[in-house]
Amino acid sequence: MTTLFDPVQAGSLKLANRIAMAPLTRNRAPGAVPAAITATYYAQRASAGLLITEATAISHQGQGYADVPGLYAPEQVAGWQRVTEAVHAAGGKIVVQLWHVGRVSHTDLQPNHGAPVAPSAIRANTKTVLIKDGVPGFVETSTPRALELSELPGIVEDYRRAARAAIDAGFDGVEIHAANGYLIDQFLKTGSNHRTDAYGGSIENRARLLLEVTRAICAEIGGDKTGIRLSPVTPANDVIDADPQPLFEYVLRELAPLGLAYVHIIEGATGGPRELADRPFDYVAAKAAYRAAGGQAAWMVNNSYTRELADAAVAAGADIVAFGRPFIANPDLVERLRRNGPYNEGNRATYYGGGEAGYTDYPTL
Repeated sequence: MTTLFDPVQAGSLKLANRIAMAPLTRNRAPGAVPAAITATYYAQRASAGLLITEATAISHQGQGYADVPGLYAPEQVAGWQRVTEAVHAAGGKIVVQLWHVGRVSHTDLQPNHGAPVAPSAIRANTKTVLIKDGVPGFVETSTPRALELSELPGIVEDYRRAARAAIDAGFDGVEIHAANGYLIDQFLKTGSNHRTDAYGGSIENRARLLLEVTRAICAEIGGDKTGIRLSPVTPANDVIDADPQPLFEYVLRELAPLGLAYVHIIEGATGGPRELADRPFDYVAAKAAYRAAGGQAAWMVNNSYTRELADAAVAAGADIVAFGRPFIANPDLVERLRRNGPYNEGNRATYYGGGEAGYTDYPTL
């Protein structure tokens, strides 16, 4: 019987086990440049079958939080190269999560203090992180402006360039962040997309940007090095869709021919309940729609998984299980899962911003 600790193939990625480290924003990249301690942090966790980096901005416009990394300037590529070299030296595999936050930003973080951009000029009822006098704090997001139709090809090009920069930096691949209420997800969902042009209204129109971005990246670096993260029903960052089942089944059918490495699905509310009574979703049917359309990518599941739940998921056909917050405090989480614990408790005060404390100083078994 297949177990969580058996190897698995995800596109061109040969993974030593079926445990992935999910993306975890840590706000330790001043100037959007990964720090030297970031290489240590990821290398410590390289026993995971796959490391997915913290979300990484594809452009200055795509930044939504203070001190998050980017992948659009030479010094950022050089910083990430130190990370990939450290992870590979430790025997790991690592992909970078490509990110445009859209409306989940603040004017203090935007070029020339401009308004964030979004499919429609609707403010997200959520918060972001600014750092004042060295202290991180949460603030309300700024009201965005609606993207002009003429600007969308440039955003697709930013994704393509960032994917190429990722390969240049030594990453094994990329993950497209199309989840959690950020730009691509904002286009997908009816609550944040009120457009009346070719990118709004119908399911086909709302999915257009996601598919254009994914196809551009696949053409640039290969589908076998490309993953995508989706969150059909999460309320994260104030997103909602009136009818997510047909939307995401359409998206998955359209993704099927692209030869992706993996599809990463957040089940339920990100970091919260795995089932939402007011937002039912049939994940089995969604996967079946993808497979019926010829999709062969590894299927990655995510959200509050325990060892017991992960074992059950793999037994039911999941290829990879992503663990998030447990990896913050347990750099050797793979071994701790194998032994069923014990587990370190994370220090929430050091989750966002700071230095090595609560970042690279957690003990291993």
